[in-house]
This record gives sequence, structure tokens and C-alpha cells, in this order.
Amino acid sequence: MRTDDFDFDLPEHLIAQHPPAKRGGSRLLRVGPAGLEDRSFADLPQFLRAGDLLVLNDTRVLKARLFGQKATGGQVEVMVERVLGAHEVLAKVRASKTPKTGSTFLIADVVTVEVLGREDEFFHLRFADEAPVEEILERYGKLPLPPYITHAAGEEDDERYQTVFAREQGAVAAPTAGLHFDEAMLDSLRAKGINIAYVTLHVGAGTFQPVRAEDVTDHIMHSERYTVPQATVDAISRTKASGGRVVSVGTTSLRALESAAMSGELQAGSGETRIFITPGYRFKVIDVLLTNFHLPRSTLLMLVCAFGGMERLLHAYSHAVEKEYRFFSYGDAMLIEREL
Repeated sequence: MRTDDFDFDLPEHLIAQHPPAKRGGSRLLRVGPAGLEDRSFADLPQFLRAGDLLVLNDTRVLKARLFGQKATGGQVEVMVERVLGAHEVLAKVRASKTPKTGSTFLIADVVTVEVLGREDEFFHLRFADEAPVEEILERYGKLPLPPYITHAAGEEDDERYQTVFAREQGAVAAPTAGLHFDEAMLDSLRAKGINIAYVTLHVGAGTFQPVRAEDVTDHIMHSERYTVPQATVDAISRTKASGGRVVSVGTTSLRALESAAMSGELQAGSGETRIFITPGYRFKVIDVLLTNFHLPRSTLLMLVCAFGGMERLLHAYSHAVEKEYRFFSYGDAMLIEREL
């Protein structure tokens, strides 16, 4: 397969810059057995059945963007990719000159940061402060909005770029399909007999990177941390045994579960995943996928094409553009019911 096969024209005005006025106020494109249906997210319970299991990613987005100064007065921007411990991180660093190992700079005129070394595109940094990294990020950082959102993160984003069930700190991008849910929707699903389970996958900035290789198989996937609890494995086992469906909320939940089932059997645990799902992949866990609309030429577009069928999904994307659905993180949703 060629990367060009996953390209499409997207008018700039369809890229959502702000969330809808209310959580769940988005549209929903159902890709179902009868074809495409233009619906609203509020209709979601109609398409799920008692005994289905909804799997949510409970990662929480760090305030991972920091600003500071070098000793020479030059400006520095730090984008944390991963917390390594109480005082160390991997991060991208933007400055007029590439920082050298052993150099230091100051964040928010308060916290000294030392460059310990470099690992590929990331710098290994140590924060010389008694407070743990997460506390420093919460105090001085800004939410790292995606590169296609043009405004700086504000109070609206602090609330709406987190899911209502976010609890495990570690992501630098939101699991965006989960942003549609409010507590009322979750309660209505439970009342209908739909069960809920959780996984954690800490979304990395690599999720926004287009595939630049001409041949899809030449792409090197970024690594992300995930955890699948035993309680979720047990819930999936019960769901499958009773004839229910496993509904993944987002590609991140899907990637966590499929990564945990690489041996052929779903297993609880934590690990690193570089799973790259393209058409032809045989899914082991997921039956239904709720997702947002993804970037052209992206690994996530390839994933949804693998899940729902390439011709079917590219047709759905063409329909979404024609009907002016809102795209990407703050955009509308798509429910894909796989042809089993």
C-alpha cells in the first residue's frame, strides 16, 4: 500500500478550532450495516445494546508545554513527551541553538532545567526542584493543543481537552473520542445495561505525525505506554461469552487492547506499544469503534480503514467532507460497526 492511498482533500474551515458549546453536542456519522447515517452524538445509545461493553481510555493530558529562558536570555520552549521519574522527562526543546548536554535553562524564572543528553529527537531533561515533575507541569505548564488548533490553550481548553473520566496522568494529547461524553451520557448507557471498562494509553505527540514514507510498510511507528487491567480483561471475556460486543471509544483504547492481545489471547498488564494497524490486520478484541475524523496520510486513518474496510471508510470520509462534519480533536464523531 502507498501512503497516497490514504490522502484526501480537507477544506481548512472544517478543522474544528473549538469544542461544541456542550459536551455531546457534536454530530455522529454512523457507518453501519445499512450504509451511512447522519445522526447526532446524543443518538449513540440507540446503536448500542444491553450487554455491550464500552472501553474508555482514562489517560489524563499533562500541561506539557513549558516556556523559559537560557542564561544568555534566549527563549526556550519545552514540549514534554514522557515523564521518566520524579524529576526527569523526555522532551522536545525549541531554541535558537540546540542545547548541549550539561547546559541549563530556567522555566518560568523559577525552575532550573539541566540537559542530561539526547535520545533521537528528544532531550533528556532533569528538573532541579524538590517538587515532582507533574506538580511543576501543573503549576507552570500549558495544555499542548494539537498543531492544527491555532489558538493558545485557555480556560476552555483546560476543561474541554480532558475527558470527564481522565485520571491517569501521562498523555500529551487527548483521547479525543472520549471528549464527547458527559456524565449524563455515561449514566444513560449504564441504565440501558451497557457496561463500562477502562484501559490507559498515554497518547504521544507522534499521533499527529503524517506518514512520510511513500510505502506504508516503511513507516516507523512511535512508542506509547499502555495498561490493560485484569478487571477489563475479565469484563471483555464475560461480554464475549454472553454475545455482547466490545465497543472501543477511540483508536487509543483499540490500540491498547490489540497490543495486549498480540499473543493471540488478551492479557492484562502494562507495556510499550508500536503497533501499526493497516488494512489486512486481523482484529482480535474490538467489534465496534467510536472515533473522531483523522488526519490525511495518518496512521490513525490507516487504522480505521483496516477496521471498517478501506473503500467503505474512504467513502465515509468523502461523505463527511461533503456534509461539512467538523474534523479532528474538537470535531464530530464516527461510529463504525465492523462487518463481521
